[in-house]
Amino acid sequence: MTTVEEIVHGAATLAYLIRHDASSDQTRFFTSDQSTFQAGFVVYPAGGRVAAHLHLPVVRQVVGTSELLVVRSGRCIVDIYSDDRRLVASRDLVAGDAVLSVGGGHGFRMTEDTVLFEVKQGPYGGQAEKERFETGPEPGDA
Repeated sequence: MTTVEEIVHGAATLAYLIRHDASSDQTRFFTSDQSTFQAGFVVYPAGGRVAAHLHLPVVRQVVGTSELLVVRSGRCIVDIYSDDRRLVASRDLVAGDAVLSVGGGHGFRMTEDTVLFEVKQGPYGGQAEKERFETGPEPGDA
């Protein structure tokens, strides 16, 4: 698997960056089987098929909220923070790139008009689910 970057702080995975040209020649998930949000590549040959199916109701207990954000157009910088609000990584994202946030915190700085496509666990409880924090100037800010 190429162009998937795991961002780790200590023993905790905070995010995965999936570049627009990421690919795999075989089915492989880059999240662990224990992750509360699963992501990876599922590969089929021409003529292959996925049998019709439905997912049975399964009760899961999930702590936290994972999010997948895909840059549909534009350009931005994603800042990844540890649980103690320390900046761990900043990465430039372009159209087609994605970030899967699974821990810690994150923020985005738009360097162009940008459209993000977001997928997250629900139901959504509104702003009460978020704790905003001040970060000060980021590296490269004037």
